Amino acid sequence: MVEGGGSEETTKGSSFDSFWSVMARQVSTRFLHLPYHPGGGGGGGGSKKSSLRALWSPLGPGLLIATMEVIHCSVLASGFLVFLLLLFHLSHSSADGFSKVRGVNLGGWLVVEGWIKPSLFDGIPNGDMLDGAQVQLKSVALQKYVSAADGGGGNVTIDRDVASSWETFKLWRVSEAEFQFSCFGGQFLTSNNGGGSISATAVSPAMNETFYIERNNTKIHIKLLNGNYVQATVNNQLNVNNQGDPGWDDNEATFEMTIVANNLHGDFQLANGFGHEKAQEVLTNHRNNFITAEDFAFLSRHGINTVRIPVGWWIAKDPEPPSPFIGGSLAALDRAFSWAKTYNLKCIIDLHAAPGSQNGMEHSASRDGSVDWPTPDYISQTLDVIDFLSARYANHPALLGIELLNEPSAAAVPLDVLVSYYTRGYHIVRNYSSTVYVIVCQRIGNADPMELYQANIGVSNIVVDLHYYNLFDPYFSNMDATENIQYIYDKRMPQLQALNSANGPLVYIGEWVNEWNVTNASQSQYQMFGMAQLEAYDDASFGWSYWTLKNDRMHWDFEWNIKNHYLLFGSSSIKMPSSLLFLSLVCAVTLLDSLV
Repeated sequence: MVEGGGSEETTKGSSFDSFWSVMARQVSTRFLHLPYHPGGGGGGGGSKKSSLRALWSPLGPGLLIATMEVIHCSVLASGFLVFLLLLFHLSHSSADGFSKVRGVNLGGWLVVEGWIKPSLFDGIPNGDMLDGAQVQLKSVALQKYVSAADGGGGNVTIDRDVASSWETFKLWRVSEAEFQFSCFGGQFLTSNNGGGSISATAVSPAMNETFYIERNNTKIHIKLLNGNYVQATVNNQLNVNNQGDPGWDDNEATFEMTIVANNLHGDFQLANGFGHEKAQEVLTNHRNNFITAEDFAFLSRHGINTVRIPVGWWIAKDPEPPSPFIGGSLAALDRAFSWAKTYNLKCIIDLHAAPGSQNGMEHSASRDGSVDWPTPDYISQTLDVIDFLSARYANHPALLGIELLNEPSAAAVPLDVLVSYYTRGYHIVRNYSSTVYVIVCQRIGNADPMELYQANIGVSNIVVDLHYYNLFDPYFSNMDATENIQYIYDKRMPQLQALNSANGPLVYIGEWVNEWNVTNASQSQYQMFGMAQLEAYDDASFGWSYWTLKNDRMHWDFEWNIKNHYLLFGSSSIKMPSSLLFLSLVCAVTLLDSLV
């Protein structure tokens, strides 16, 4: 017996039925062009097996039943599934030029995302205290937490038994041992001209807001630049004292530091963590080796016709971008365009990181997780970047489109501000080209993509970019393989069909991945999930791009998926007629029957 009261055989049978449900859908609709009726005949009470029997009735019930018994063997089931999937792709792939994008993102290359390649951050001193790390401080003498009352703007006290938002500070890193403390409300801890009490009143950090951190495991001393130490007082205040070295016993100048989060690992954290010289060495090596001409050759061989290339706003300031950013990404982008021309690929330039950060995430190069982009100054700077990229690449034969902004936050970026920016960005691109596609990304969070279809951003070659992941939402947490696959058909496909038929921009699935929250999924289940997504996203009027080409997490890595046959997508342009496909299926079933 298994959990839930069902027998092991019943559980296997349910899984078996789910397998045939998906395969019946694929074979009937893609190969034989027949309607698929999952409930069978009669009053809708038929099983999924009976629907498949009806589908394959020309083969004879005896042979079908024998085949279904053989498929109970997991090895044969996997092999048979691979066979069917290969047939699917032989019929589905084509060499129809660039009528639609079949793309891959070059994520983690010119815009750093530490989770894609964590080793980039190896060797940073105090690497658990990068920009944006969240810390809490507890006085070992008072056994109370340091708190910025009301989240900042006033006094700092040491009187909380439990730490929450007012007791949590974000680090701004100045050097490996010097830090500034940002409060919940955005103000900074300040020493009030080097003496007296510590308050949370500084709007922007400078010398008086910079502190040395001395560490002894989880215990720390906080020292001003003038050498004075910060200490707790008996009346629960945070003051400065000019005493000498306080030592590491339970004294007023010793605090217990808890690192609550150190989640941001983007360009800002890498460059500011290593310092300019070392960061330049690390990033130069990364940009020269992470993506190469051979990768473009690989993509071309495997049916990919486009690369979506994330870039950061500092690319427009190359070769000497503002600190702490490191130059060299422009030369790398130039190489990518050259490789794309050589291997007959197209390029989409995607502005992944805007000045001030449009979503507070590491891939937008946020310093501390805040979203400061939607201000007139930052928007103006961003439009300058679009102008720079358009002027440089608009007439390059490999350019397909320019994406004006990646994943703006629905919570922090008002729709009217975003639409105004998109409209102005559209006209900037049009100043240089009448044909380059202008791509606008849907806001992430609680936002309906239809809002951009009703925005009237431009009149020609406008594309709306949607990002589809069966991840990042509790809704997907407990879904099994079959439910994930069914979701693609029941939710994604109808939405794409509705947007395709809307009187507006083209539809682009700019990011998707063959990964989910299903644990211990088999290779065949991954193949089925990938096949369902390819089928659905092929309906997008502009096309799709996989996230991403290379990744230390295997199932996010397009190259690994292709080489290990977890994602069955290829470059074959063979057109196999349905009659031949049907004959091939008959042969396959006959072969399996001979093995009984």
